[in-house]
Amino acid sequence: TDWRHFVLILLLGQLLSLCITSTSVLSNKLAEYQNVTLPNFQSFLVYALLFVVYMPLTLYRLGPRKVWANIKRRFPWYIFMAAVDVEGNYFVIKAYSYTSLLSCMLLDTWTLPCVVILSYFLLRARYRWMQILGVLLCLGGMGLLIKGDMDAGKNYKAVDAVKGDIFMLIGATCYALSNTTEEFIVRKRPQYETVAWLGFFGTIINGVQMGIIEHDRLSKLVWTKEVVGYTIGFDLVMFVLYTIAPFLFRLSSATFYNLSILTSDFYGLIFAKYMFHDTITAIYGGAF
Repeated sequence: TDWRHFVLILLLGQLLSLCITSTSVLSNKLAEYQNVTLPNFQSFLVYALLFVVYMPLTLYRLGPRKVWANIKRRFPWYIFMAAVDVEGNYFVIKAYSYTSLLSCMLLDTWTLPCVVILSYFLLRARYRWMQILGVLLCLGGMGLLIKGDMDAGKNYKAVDAVKGDIFMLIGATCYALSNTTEEFIVRKRPQYETVAWLGFFGTIINGVQMGIIEHDRLSKLVWTKEVVGYTIGFDLVMFVLYTIAPFLFRLSSATFYNLSILTSDFYGLIFAKYMFHDTITAIYGGAF
């Protein structure tokens, strides 16, 4: 029934939102123990895990001939999806190093209207006025959340605001392109096949980028038990995120996915309260 379908996609969306919160927390904990920052290396392990798990499943379920026939027809879409996903991860992480937290939070919301626009033209999605109102309401909640952070003094100064803002806009746009392209593909092809090729091309693209950018820093990484543990935790949570997201794209849309994960910042506050002893004010409840 309609209400059961809505409850299902609502729960899936909040599970993915919790996954994003968990990756942020684990990344922060990694930063405490790592002597160098390696965003490409963290993402590389995720893409490699997706490939190792889902490519054998794809070959088993579809057979080598069907897999080969499909990739010959659709490989530009898979390469594009993987490329914008890899670069989205890279530019968003880099943006936090240059611009202020306020700018990052504001510009990161560009993903949502970008997905709406892309869905309108690429997927031919049409929205009712109530759906548009819902998008605006969610963005209003994000605005309250940002105000709460600023009132609590959680902002930090920008090192290079222009560069950081540009990086965040590029990253947010890449995420929108990745989400919309994945929805386009997964509505035509099985979930496991879509994720398998995302892992395959993502591993190659991310691996090349990692070798160029992070080769020297990777050699300086000290492998303590904390670094190993938090890295494994990060990769497993991201694996769950990439596994479940295509189901939500098929059951609902990339737009609903991006609306759902806006609550990740609120869940982050819960983690911050108990792990970092931050204060939660009433405005955060209104934002949620």
